[in-house]
Amino acid sequence: MEVVKVGFVAQQPWESYSTNRRSLLRTKRGFGRTRNVFMTVTPDRKLGTSGPVPHTIAPSWWKLSDEEKKRAMQVNKPEGVTFSAKYVAFDEDDDSEYDLNQVVYRAKKGGLLEVQHDMKALSQVSAEEWKDLFDRRSGRTVYPYGSGVWSKKEWVLPSIDDDDVVSTFEGNTNLLWAERFGKELGMTDLWVKQCGNSHSGSFKDLGMTVLVSQVKHMIRKGANISAVGCASTGDTSAALSAYCAAAGIPSIVFLPADKISVAQLVQPIANGSVVLSLDTDFDGCMKVVQQVTSEFPIYLANSMNSLRLEGQKTVAIEIAQQFDWQVPDWVVVPGGNLGNVYAFYKGFKMLQELGLVDRIPRLAVAQAHNANPLYRAYMSGWKSYSPVKAEKTLASAIQIGDPVSIQRAIRALKDTDGVVGEATEEELMDVAARADRTGMFNCPHTGVALAVLAKLRDQGLIQHDDRTVVISTAHGLKFTESKTLYHEGKLHQCRSLYANPVIRIPANMDRIVDALRSRSIL
Repeated sequence: MEVVKVGFVAQQPWESYSTNRRSLLRTKRGFGRTRNVFMTVTPDRKLGTSGPVPHTIAPSWWKLSDEEKKRAMQVNKPEGVTFSAKYVAFDEDDDSEYDLNQVVYRAKKGGLLEVQHDMKALSQVSAEEWKDLFDRRSGRTVYPYGSGVWSKKEWVLPSIDDDDVVSTFEGNTNLLWAERFGKELGMTDLWVKQCGNSHSGSFKDLGMTVLVSQVKHMIRKGANISAVGCASTGDTSAALSAYCAAAGIPSIVFLPADKISVAQLVQPIANGSVVLSLDTDFDGCMKVVQQVTSEFPIYLANSMNSLRLEGQKTVAIEIAQQFDWQVPDWVVVPGGNLGNVYAFYKGFKMLQELGLVDRIPRLAVAQAHNANPLYRAYMSGWKSYSPVKAEKTLASAIQIGDPVSIQRAIRALKDTDGVVGEATEEELMDVAARADRTGMFNCPHTGVALAVLAKLRDQGLIQHDDRTVVISTAHGLKFTESKTLYHEGKLHQCRSLYANPVIRIPANMDRIVDALRSRSIL
């Protein structure tokens, strides 16, 4: 018998089975952990012939010792090649650069920094070797490589020791085929990347594992850091508090008073953070935390710190990986402080530059109407940008009027021929509820993205068969208050078109039958 390696390792193996690759992928709903597969092919049975082909999962992995498994996680790089990264200025007219072990948040001329990798060194490993390595690591229990972030360690923080990594095995979130909701929008290839199915309930875990790991590394090297602090609309503080607690590092969170959900507030409290509730909005909290971290040995953890983007960019890599190293046509991203927009762009760009994919998807950024500075700049043709005073929105995590990463996002959108849309409070809650009825459980921010997606479909900009991925940034369980009020019809200026109120009746058979008939069950 001849043994042929296929699946996530061989090049385009699934095309041997069907001329319609997308239809085959749709049978694999809700991608979970990737795995290597060995298929046994007899001499008289060739790939591509009709009929079932017997296959089994490779039996060798579970026979390896822990040390052998650890060795299997290492990249096979040419002798003398060293992977490295450094801070460089984001602005092209600034040539400043810094070591990652320095406590620095701004470039010499005051602009943002970004992490730059030695792409020449990374290119010494072939695209096929990177794919094989990432697939071999992902979802395994070998620390820290089973993490969706640290399975791409050489592309994230290549110089950090494994012992300094602080990981909850974040990432590896499922890619949900939204079949029923897609049909309602006239789409055949709609997917939702469930980033909220993570340790603290949001995609912020992906960036925080990187930042806190680097802080732990710096402290071990003797850096004077007494705590890590952040301003937050809820999800950032939850992630920071969890990872700092895991690392044994004190954390401080600055929250706008009465502007986040109870579920978001209780997370940093439970994880032992010092929680400061300030009588201001997020932008006010951001100014305070920048002042505090500039005067005291408290490390800044907000997304102006480009370390976090290194973790968040792995979502893009993971999406390509889950599609067997193909990229979608569109990625729709909720936008607040806008670091995630640039992070996803950066991830897709690295994939393209290192030859793992041949193109990058178009980006669509979705903003709440009540906090839409990027949308306004887009509608002006990028001729002007002005911060706005963010008004209250149920999508509280993106209630930001002066986003730190505005220029990063504009660069990403220009380079991907991207677009920006907005959604009102009623639109975001109605679409979230409508999608919930197809089996999802969406946070308000995902509602913003879904509402903008629906508008782009109505405009004909996104075609019916475009492979489209919507980024769900947080878990709906963190926002049960707004969902409850929606279904009770108590949200201000919202008609709750898809409300499903509880029917309160006596324990009487006739009344129960009447209630079921009223809902067309009987």
